[in-house]
Amino acid sequence: MKIAVLGSGMVGSAIALDLASRHHVTAFDVSNTNLDLLKKRNPRIETQQSDLQNYSSYPQLLASFDIVVTAVPGFMGYKTLEAAINCGKNIVDISFFPEDVLQLDKLAKEKGVTVITDCGVAPGMSNFIIGHHNEEMKIEALEVYVGGLPKVRKKPFQYKAPFSPADVIEEYIRPARLMENGHIVVRPALSEVEWIHFDEIGTLEAFNTDGLRSLLYTMPHIKNQKEKTMRYPGHVEIIRSLKESGFFNERSIDVDGTMISPLKVTSQILFNEWKLGLEEEELTVMKVKLIGKENGKDKTVEWSLLDYYDDESKTSSMARTTGYTCTAAVNLIAQDLFSEKGVFPPELVGKHKNCFDFVLDYLKERKVNWVKKEN
Repeated sequence: MKIAVLGSGMVGSAIALDLASRHHVTAFDVSNTNLDLLKKRNPRIETQQSDLQNYSSYPQLLASFDIVVTAVPGFMGYKTLEAAINCGKNIVDISFFPEDVLQLDKLAKEKGVTVITDCGVAPGMSNFIIGHHNEEMKIEALEVYVGGLPKVRKKPFQYKAPFSPADVIEEYIRPARLMENGHIVVRPALSEVEWIHFDEIGTLEAFNTDGLRSLLYTMPHIKNQKEKTMRYPGHVEIIRSLKESGFFNERSIDVDGTMISPLKVTSQILFNEWKLGLEEEELTVMKVKLIGKENGKDKTVEWSLLDYYDDESKTSSMARTTGYTCTAAVNLIAQDLFSEKGVFPPELVGKHKNCFDFVLDYLKERKVNWVKKEN
């Protein structure tokens, strides 16, 4: 298969490298630096410098490819996905954009293409798990907790980002949608902090973020749903202080006669503060908890993940756990294991046992090991 990977940041590069083991891959990015780093790691990957916001160029850009992966920053994710669909390409998407992706379902059906969207770790793997168990039990409540954290805790933020700081800030400012007693409610991001202890890494703080996304609409029968991001203790208080002081405001302010967006300045500062080194050790910790009934009896299922930077492949944990879920989905399409036409969040793919098992096995082969407990 010929596969185009749009975006060659830390996660996009991990995707390209993994797919190149069994496909012909071309990586596209506006940054020659990103492309040069990728080319050094695998010279067989073709690279092409391209302004991916020039959507009119897509028909020519993507003409020769069988499958497209969209791994661009969230602010351009929806338009990128729409442009790729218009080219009549099967697509797997990991762009965390605010728009409702299901609005593109009609277009995808008209173009006769398969689109698996939000296919990272959370949203992504969490959705695969929920879709799978929704076929086996009556889920009454679900809880998703996820965190990508540096192994070495450096004050004040104790955080490093494996992707664009602008996308991280988006998590901190976008209102979080939850399901409570069958009704969608909106809470501020960073709200309702709770403490969760993990034996291997200690206590973390968890707070509301807008990660449920499609689940609110594809699984409305699950009356209680929440998704929270986790950080080391103390992180939330610092971020709240920045947010409440106006550092995340988009509207420009006058600074000595120059109009400047506080958000742009903050993003640039935090890019340097949060930039994850190419060989800097970090980890991904995650828990998906499902509460409900099976055959009339109470049942609780819990899936957990603790994954670390892989020293052998020099790949960050967040890039592995996010990127390899995406590449598993690419291979679902490539091997014709999933070929329905339209836009499909992962829960609508994971409901098929063969697809769910394939993704789990694919991740396990790459030492991303999910552990299941139930009672």
